Amino acid sequence: MRDQAEKLRMKMMESQGTLGRSIAVVSGKGGVGKSNFSTNFAIQLANQGKKVVILDMDIGMGNVNILIGKTAQYNLKDYLSGSATLDQIILEGPYNLKYISGGSGFTSLVEWSSKMFDSLIEAFETLQKTYDYILFDMGAGATQWSLDLLASINEIVVISTTEPTSITDAYSMMKFIHIRDENKTFYLVVNRAFTNEEGRDTADRLKSTMSKFLSKDINVLGALPEDECVRKSVISQTPFSIGYPNAPITKTLNEMVSRFIHHQKDEVYAPTTNTFLTKLRSIFSKGRG
Repeated sequence: MRDQAEKLRMKMMESQGTLGRSIAVVSGKGGVGKSNFSTNFAIQLANQGKKVVILDMDIGMGNVNILIGKTAQYNLKDYLSGSATLDQIILEGPYNLKYISGGSGFTSLVEWSSKMFDSLIEAFETLQKTYDYILFDMGAGATQWSLDLLASINEIVVISTTEPTSITDAYSMMKFIHIRDENKTFYLVVNRAFTNEEGRDTADRLKSTMSKFLSKDINVLGALPEDECVRKSVISQTPFSIGYPNAPITKTLNEMVSRFIHHQKDEVYAPTTNTFLTKLRSIFSKGRG
């Protein structure tokens, strides 16, 4: 009965023109494994039958295509400049995952022309109608450009390691975003934990700090263990969740994906209300005004 109800709900959402969710993966500092997580997380979402597109928004430093082991002939900058179509910049990865390379891009709203902005909105409209999830792999840290974009995105996945500086920077990142939107949904991933206890302690510390100082609850997806197969996968340019399907880190990642999907089903969501593009238009219009 529950399966039938779920199928009926999905059909109703499809008939109403369901829009995909926008998710950003962020970190307070570099070197915490953000892009590796983004790539493998997106791959395993796709492996679960979800339609996923990942946008490499690490301006000038994008490496999602490198982690997947493919060369990007065209990127987002080519599309915005009119040198390539949207179809040309959407590349295919494992399990029918799609991804878009960021290229060298633009770092400030003042560099955007009205035509570029209109092209970006048009692209996002198309992506939201086509995919279940649009996953933005953001650059490390907080810039005016990234905070403007993050303010419009539905949900934020924050990556932290167990190092004190990383924990502090992860909290600062969430605080910056929370100040702009108190209703933003946060997910926390602790990466490169040497023990399960270390991972839990870090997650508890951040969860407690957010609750105490910002009165904000965050969703903990879990902690990924330090694993030698990650380094090997980067060298071989094969995502670790594909090259090492039985590794502890892959098994833990798959648990995170299941936890994330389960939370999505339980969360109230208005799929026909395009809050992402509405916010984006408003923010970018102010930035260009």
